[in-house]
Amino acid sequence: MTNAVEILDTGFAYLVERLGVVDAERFIAMVKRDNFDYTIWRRAYFDNMDLEQVSEDAVIYADKHPHEGKGKRI
Repeated sequence: MTNAVEILDTGFAYLVERLGVVDAERFIAMVKRDNFDYTIWRRAYFDNMDLEQVSEDAVIYADKHPHEGKGKRI
C-alpha cells in the first residue's frame, strides 16, 4: 500500500509538471485557503451533465491524452 507521503509527493510532482512550480504552489494555496472540497466541486460540475455527455467527454479526453505507461501503480 502506498503511504500518504508517497501520494503527496506524486501529486505535487504531477502538479509541478503540468502547472510549473509557481502555479502549483498557487493551486495548493487556493485549495487550503478556501477549505476546498473536491467532492462537492466535482458533484456540482457533473450534476449538470447527462451520462451521454460525460461518456463523450471521456472519449475525447482519452483520445487527446493517450496513456503512455508512466503511471504509478498505487
